[in-house]
Amino acid sequence: MNSSSNTFTQQLQSAWASQGSMLCVGFDPDPKRLPTVLQGKPEGIFEFCRDIADATADLVCSFKPQFAYFASQRAEAQLEKLIKHLKDRYPHIPVILDSKRGDIGSTADHYALEAFERYGADAITVNPYMGFDTIEPYLKHPGKGVIVLCRTSNPGGSDLQFLNVGPKGEPLYLHIAQLAAQQWNSSGQIGLVVGATFPEEISKVRAIVGDMPLLIPGIGAQGGDIEATVKAGGIAGAPGTGMIINSSRAILYASSGNNFAQAARLVAQRTRDALRAAA
Repeated sequence: MNSSSNTFTQQLQSAWASQGSMLCVGFDPDPKRLPTVLQGKPEGIFEFCRDIADATADLVCSFKPQFAYFASQRAEAQLEKLIKHLKDRYPHIPVILDSKRGDIGSTADHYALEAFERYGADAITVNPYMGFDTIEPYLKHPGKGVIVLCRTSNPGGSDLQFLNVGPKGEPLYLHIAQLAAQQWNSSGQIGLVVGATFPEEISKVRAIVGDMPLLIPGIGAQGGDIEATVKAGGIAGAPGTGMIINSSRAILYASSGNNFAQAARLVAQRTRDALRAAA
C-alpha cells in the first residue's frame, strides 16, 4: 500500500484494521539512556529508533518521533533518516511528528513545510493557544494530519485547560474540542491530544468530537489506566478504532542491554494486547 495516496485519517483507519492495534510507539531518544553498544556512535540515535521500529512495526497503528529529542542532540539528519526508513519500510503506518508547534502566519507556513516536506511526516502536533491562525497553515497541505493539544496529561495542564470560558462557562479544553470538531476541521484531518491520566475528560471530549481521532499519551511511564482510557475514548460500534494510544519510555527503555529491541517488542506486545482486551 502506498501511503502517499491516502490521507492521514485513511491511513489510520487502515492501520487500526490491518494491524489490530491502537498502540503508538513514541521515539524520545535520550542519549544518556541509549544501550552501551550505541552510546557515542555517530548514528546511535537513528540505529536505536530504527531497531525498535523494526521490532514493533507489526504491533502498532502509528509511530511518533518527538522532535526536541533529536534537535537537542543536533540529530535532525538522523530524524530525517528515521522517518524515511519508516515510510520506505512501513508505508501503511502513519508517522506523527510531535513538535507541538504554535506560531502563526509565514512562520507556521515554514513549520508546516519542515514537518511535511523536509521530514515527510503524515501529521504534526500543534498548540492552538493563538487560535485558528496556528492551525490553518498546516491545513494547506492536503491529506496531512493536524493534532491539536486539548487536554494534556501533565498536572499543570489544569492551570489553563480548566478555566471556564465562553457563554456557557465550559472548561477551555472542551471549548477547544468544540472548535476543532465544528469550525476548524475543514480538511477532515484534525485530531486532538487528550491525556490518559484523565479518563473522565477523554469521555467528555469524545462526546463532543464524534469519531475524530484522539492521540492519547500518558499510559506506560506516566501511569495512565489502559482499561479506563479505552472505555472513555472508544467509538460506539467501532471497537479498536478512534485512538492512537502512545507509549514511549516504557517501550524504548525496556532494556539497556544489547537485547533492547527484543525487550521493547515484548513490552509493546503486552501493551497492544492489553489495549485489545480493553476494547
